[in-house]
Amino acid sequence: MPPNTTASSGQKPGKSGRKKGRKARLFLIVLVLAIIGGVAFGAYWSISTVRASFPQTKGSLTLDGLSGPVDVKRDGNGIPQIYASSDEDLFMAQGFVQAQDRFYEMDVRRHMTSGRLSEMFGKGQVKNDEFLRTLGWDRVAKKEYDTKLSASTKKYLQAYAKGVNAYLKGKDGKDISLEYAALGFTNDYKPQEWTPVDSVAWLKAMAWDLRGNMQEEIDRSLMTSRLGPKQIADLYPDYPYSRNKTIVQDGAYDSITKSYVQAGSGTASSTSTAGTGLTNNATAPSGSGLQSQLSGLYNVLDDLPTAVGVNGNGIGSNSWVVGGKHTITGKPLLANDPHLSASLPSVWYQMGLHCTSVSSKCQYDVSGYTFAGMPGVVIGHNQDIAWGMTNSGVDVTDLYLEKLTGDGYQYGGKVLPFTTRKETIKVAGAASKKIVVRETNNGPLLSDRDDELVKVGKKATVDPAAPDRGDGYGISLRWTALDPGNSMDAVFEMDKASDWPEFRKASASFDVPSQNLVYADTKGHIGYQLPGRIPIRGEGNGSLPSPGWDPEYNWTGYIKQAELPYEYDPKRGYIVTANQAVVDPDKYPYTLTTDWGYGTRSQRITDLIKTKIDGGGKISTDDMRQMQLDNSSEIAKLIVPKLLKIDVADKNVREAQKLLEGWDYTQDADSAAAAYFNATWRNILKLAFGNKLPKELRVKGQCLWVDPVDTTGPADEDQSVRECGQRDADQAQPDGGDRWFEVVRKTIDDENNDWWKSPKTRLDKATDTRDELFARAMKDARWELTAKLGKDIDTWSWGRLHRLFLKNQTLGTDGPAFLKYMLNRGPWKLSGGEATVNATGWNAAGGYGVVWVPSMRMVVNLGDLDKSKWINLSGASGHAYSAHYTDQTDKWAKGELLPWAFSEKAVDKKTSDTLVLKP
Repeated sequence: MPPNTTASSGQKPGKSGRKKGRKARLFLIVLVLAIIGGVAFGAYWSISTVRASFPQTKGSLTLDGLSGPVDVKRDGNGIPQIYASSDEDLFMAQGFVQAQDRFYEMDVRRHMTSGRLSEMFGKGQVKNDEFLRTLGWDRVAKKEYDTKLSASTKKYLQAYAKGVNAYLKGKDGKDISLEYAALGFTNDYKPQEWTPVDSVAWLKAMAWDLRGNMQEEIDRSLMTSRLGPKQIADLYPDYPYSRNKTIVQDGAYDSITKSYVQAGSGTASSTSTAGTGLTNNATAPSGSGLQSQLSGLYNVLDDLPTAVGVNGNGIGSNSWVVGGKHTITGKPLLANDPHLSASLPSVWYQMGLHCTSVSSKCQYDVSGYTFAGMPGVVIGHNQDIAWGMTNSGVDVTDLYLEKLTGDGYQYGGKVLPFTTRKETIKVAGAASKKIVVRETNNGPLLSDRDDELVKVGKKATVDPAAPDRGDGYGISLRWTALDPGNSMDAVFEMDKASDWPEFRKASASFDVPSQNLVYADTKGHIGYQLPGRIPIRGEGNGSLPSPGWDPEYNWTGYIKQAELPYEYDPKRGYIVTANQAVVDPDKYPYTLTTDWGYGTRSQRITDLIKTKIDGGGKISTDDMRQMQLDNSSEIAKLIVPKLLKIDVADKNVREAQKLLEGWDYTQDADSAAAAYFNATWRNILKLAFGNKLPKELRVKGQCLWVDPVDTTGPADEDQSVRECGQRDADQAQPDGGDRWFEVVRKTIDDENNDWWKSPKTRLDKATDTRDELFARAMKDARWELTAKLGKDIDTWSWGRLHRLFLKNQTLGTDGPAFLKYMLNRGPWKLSGGEATVNATGWNAAGGYGVVWVPSMRMVVNLGDLDKSKWINLSGASGHAYSAHYTDQTDKWAKGELLPWAFSEKAVDKKTSDTLVLKP
């Protein structure tokens, strides 16, 4: 076992350098043996070496470039609050402090955004680097920095980089983190200086993981190999506008719509086109060739490292704000908990940035959640306002099938030359690799990054209206984030905004990624704004790949800021955003997306607020916290009554069925009923839908006997072929998110619907009705849980199935077992579930393990900012044996929040360590 060490809060030990060196050499020798032999020699890990990278948190340090002293005050959780006398000193200190805690994480991120992971991790990352170089995030970030960002933003980015580099000065890798010590055995890699562009590029990674409906666009196209238009429409039902409220209900878009419809500038659509998208592109590409293209593209995308979250159906965030007339303080309360993939360390870094005296020289007094590697605060509050974010899900990406001809591509009846560039990928321990990136007028040619895609492109089947095949077809990507923008400006502008007009003005620069922004201020106002660069399309609606050769499918512009939906002080007194539809399409002239979340979480939050208000109660900070922890299963409320009506003959299955009697539909970690219901739900989805999907959407390694011709289900083995799934478990379908809630809701009362039919197997008869399929699912769930949890149902619990493991995102996932053991933590048994307010998401196709989580939780009290609360998924530190590596996780798992001091008096009261940075 590795020693149970904790971080020293004082200065790094400086005695006996020779003795320390001997210890370090001994540690390195032992680690080499451990890696080579695969033996967990953690007991030999040198304490002094582990602690060598811990930050100095007391005393003083000299930083060249500061204009005055800066105080860094850390509380008992290692969360820093920085006090400076100028903007540049404030952000320089932010860079220094974040590098102290998280530089390895920062370094990995910038290698990802620049397509240089191979420099750190070797040839296994070459394919990823090829794809990332093709996207060219760092190239776009450099253009933003050179041509788009304001002078003040550049100044702050430069100051931040100066602070990071002040930390790096004179340090070897092992002085920065133990991961560098491990990398040293296979690579002579040495960290390089930080640049302002490294910070800007991180916003591209954030935008990529929150990019909208590109996955749905691929999945719908892949489904056409086995399902018809009506069946696909069943699996992408219309948004339930009459049941689940949109974000904006009485906002300013009403007048905008009126003026635009009268002017003939837009036409509102009365229904969602998600279910009928297969016919929306008159000349859209189709056929088995396109399916293979998109399957190959999915495989490339699936291998990419996750930046901030799994991009899939069901993932999202919660944020809501309640006005003062409904709160016990008489001032607004604002809650936020973004749902992202679980990572270690957490993607968020808590921090306060305070000017000792707010003035034109020093303009900031802000606290909240930041990204390590990027200056400013992304979500949080200042002395006047608070804001939160959820992913809007608006469609800002389109895939195009491109007709390749010689050294060019066809467009508008002409052959245009590709825009090309050469890229050299350096590889640790191997020769460099050179690639050529080709771009069309729509964007980079993604299909160049996969040999199979190139072959398939030459055989792609398309509609008769398409050009002749010639040299084949390729796939390009149009994405708003590949055009330079101003999002970095927005971060600093929001951080110092003092009222609603200033906040809205700041949000106008937040072009990528498009987020739902909720707002509250100390004067009692609340608001919502949809920002972002959102395209207006010619033909098509973005739900399927479009023909790149047809100019009619071009983007024709972007929705203006003044035309984007917002609300300010709505009469109902609260605003809820949880990835539901922003507006009713009958009342808005533009198509924002065809793939909203279906509003299960948002409506549950709305109902909780209304129940409190309608009962005459006032909402407190703790009420907001309790709402964040709501574990109620909305799909269980629909299905369980029907499960209980089924006559079950098998006594063992009947024993499990009884668990559901009297169950309150709450998915607590210790609930046996929640475990059994979710297992039953998983098997319902598998039998009714999953086994009928094409192999490209099913779980890798799960094999079925299927009919080789068009069908909706597996056939008898004597006339079928064995076909195995190809998708990773955490991205397979049906994932069980609230789209599938809606699919089942629309089907459940049709007891003889074809979706309830499933074939016979060696052990089971065929099912023809809903109740027959439900009975089979209950039986399968009983024996699945018997295998996983034991025969005695008294020992069952949801938390035993639904566990969270936190993994270091580099060596903790692909490193030797010894390093994984050293770097990773868990498991934690969690409450909550899919499409639940307490959204500890799991993928029903792949299993019960936690895939994404509330990555942080906060509740801001605008009546008294010092009474606000917050928590992070892990801790402040990225150092594996720091006391602050995962010191918040136990409290996070229990639903607890930490006090969030803001005023200097409150901060001083909580301060454990103070470090003075001197010029």
